[in-house]
Amino acid sequence: MAAIGMFLAIVLFILGLAGTVLPVLPGPPLIWLGMLVYGLFTGFARLSFLFYLGQGLAVLLTVLVDYAGTAYGARKYGGSRAAIWGSAVGISVAPIFMGMPGFIIGPFLGAFIAEALAGRPINPAFRAAFGTLIGLVGSTILKLGIEIGMIVWFYWTILR
Repeated sequence: MAAIGMFLAIVLFILGLAGTVLPVLPGPPLIWLGMLVYGLFTGFARLSFLFYLGQGLAVLLTVLVDYAGTAYGARKYGGSRAAIWGSAVGISVAPIFMGMPGFIIGPFLGAFIAEALAGRPINPAFRAAFGTLIGLVGSTILKLGIEIGMIVWFYWTILR
C-alpha cells in the first residue's frame, strides 16, 4: 500500500510543481494533497499533525508570496492597484486566447491596459506593467523554492 501511496504522491507533486507555472493547477495544495494521500495509504506512520500543519503554513506562505511579489513589482515600478488587478485578470484570461504565451503576456497586458484605463500616461503604464511582470516572475521562482522545500521536508521526514 505504501508504494501506491508514494506513486500517487509523486504524481501529485509533479502536478503541483507544474501548477507553479500553470495557474490552472493549484500547485501548492496539490503538493500538500500528495502528502495527505501518502499518509492515508501508510496510516500516517511517519507524518504527524504538526508536519501537516507546517506544510499547510507553507502553502499559505506561497499564496502570500504570490500576491506580495506581484504587488511589490507593480509598486516598485510605479503601478497602482489597477495594475495588480489588471495583472490578475490578464493571467486568468490571456491563456484562453493565447495558450502558454498568455501566462507571460497576459499579466503584462492586463496591468498595462488597467493602468491606461485608470488614466495613466503610456510610459508610466508600461513601466508599471513591466514591474508587475518582474514581480510575477520573482514570486514564481520563490514559490518554486518553497514547494521544493516542502517536498524535501516530506522525504526527509519519511526516510529518516
